[in-house]
Amino acid sequence: MRLCTTRGENPGMTPWQTYPRPQMRRDSYINLNGMWEFAPGTEEFHRQILVPFCPESELSGIGEHFPEGTVLSYRRRVTLPPGFCRGRLLLHVGAADQIAEIFVNGIPAARHEGGYTAFWADVTEAWREGENEIVIRCRDDLGDRAFPYGKQTLTRSGMWYTPVSGIWQTVWMESVPEVFIRQLRVEVRGASVTIDTGLELPGTVTVAGLGSFSLEQGTVTITPEKPRLWSPGDPWLYRFTLETGEDRVESYFALRTLEIRKIGAYPRLCLNGKPFFFHGLLDQGYWPEGLFTPADPRCYADDILAMKKLGFNTLRKHIKVEPEEFYYQCDCLGMIVWQDMVNNGPYRFLRDTALPNLGIQRLDDRRRCPDARIRGTFLEQAEALVSQLRNHPCICYWTVFNEGWGQFDSDRVYDWFRKLDDTRFIDTTSGWFRRSRTDVDSRHIYGRPIRLKGDGKKPLVLSEFGGKTCRISGHVFNPDKAYGYGVCRDLPELRQQVAALYRDQVIPCVERGLCAAIYTQVSDVEDEINGLVTYDRKVEKLTPKDMVPLARALAEAVEK
Repeated sequence: MRLCTTRGENPGMTPWQTYPRPQMRRDSYINLNGMWEFAPGTEEFHRQILVPFCPESELSGIGEHFPEGTVLSYRRRVTLPPGFCRGRLLLHVGAADQIAEIFVNGIPAARHEGGYTAFWADVTEAWREGENEIVIRCRDDLGDRAFPYGKQTLTRSGMWYTPVSGIWQTVWMESVPEVFIRQLRVEVRGASVTIDTGLELPGTVTVAGLGSFSLEQGTVTITPEKPRLWSPGDPWLYRFTLETGEDRVESYFALRTLEIRKIGAYPRLCLNGKPFFFHGLLDQGYWPEGLFTPADPRCYADDILAMKKLGFNTLRKHIKVEPEEFYYQCDCLGMIVWQDMVNNGPYRFLRDTALPNLGIQRLDDRRRCPDARIRGTFLEQAEALVSQLRNHPCICYWTVFNEGWGQFDSDRVYDWFRKLDDTRFIDTTSGWFRRSRTDVDSRHIYGRPIRLKGDGKKPLVLSEFGGKTCRISGHVFNPDKAYGYGVCRDLPELRQQVAALYRDQVIPCVERGLCAAIYTQVSDVEDEINGLVTYDRKVEKLTPKDMVPLARALAEAVEK
């Protein structure tokens, strides 16, 4: 696997030069990553920071978390190449935690709330000939529980990690015509795809291998005669070019079906018309030197391919959103993604973790988390997340609430979520505190035997389990602490315990209705050392010889 660091490698080069929006690519593109002037609080711009890495990370060159609520100011002077502007100028930020404002030449251009979704500003009117000043100001306050914050905490320990603030994804510019596609919507239903430009303009969609199709009122539906369906074993993508008015974008789609079918005594999750076992891993998306952001976008492909070699077909992206490059690589390489919403609201260990693990898992959540701002912000951010990621075929499953954290009125939220997207599976309450409205019966089991049996009404999903720890000397983040679920003294013991867990407990549950199992987790993360690879990605703890036979047994069991 790639050691994801840029220290000492190509100094002065712009990091993260990969095109940041692969599902709507234009030939107009300027990457603004690299060194920016940086000023925390009321300080003058006397520091420098390497964008897109957050100031808490080593790669940023700062390595410091500033007091909550501190305004982090970024400044860069930009001169565009001659002829770049062909109508409108757009400035994009992939993500910045938590509230961000953009100023161009001192003129306010945009304000965005939420630390996990992309935003942009039309800066045409503020731009001038020659050199221009861009300032981005970010403010983050983990004390404000209305905003999604995921696994961030001020007191890192166990399953809680170093906080992130400010810009942590690519900053870039593009030029577009006066009338341009603001968001491309690609919706797959069975073996048909509908492409919607959001513009009531004529145009043409040209699909490689299929030919050209005309837009009507900005929309076209395409149904290939002999569809090639996307799957982990055959991740086929249909590439297309769309031209409407003066705008031209390149994109892609994939065809695949997702449905629930009653097969024998139990309902099954089906992919492309057949029962499919979602054999997956929890994926936190943290990196030792970049935290939210790996040093190189190729690190995503390295992780994905390493897990595929072990026989896994699914990653549960856990309470975090990634740059679109991650989902693009999953689309291309054939890795299914279960995408979590990012939790907000208060978390209580006794209420949300300890008591449920003792079996107290019933809860009427209609009046839970009554704060209207927390509820409204969660729904607003979830809608933005679904809108941003819905075109990616790899995403087959949405997780709304995880282990009761921030959970409220989940039956109503399911119905609301189903209106956002009725083409994928929805797990409303992952782990416990189950109510009525959800597509799956979702369970988390740690530290006790896995003895699951479906009720014949909903597909049974083991959405978290495992988490066996194994410390690898020389490859641990914190030599003084270790967190996980069951200690293994060395790699042979880890391999024996993991194999026995699947062989003796998970695989027998398949004939009793189990449709998916998500093992904790892809990599070690800070104090948590229960990954299948070390945090630095230098040591792979399990081998294909250990894991591929188990993956084969799961696939065979669900096909019986």
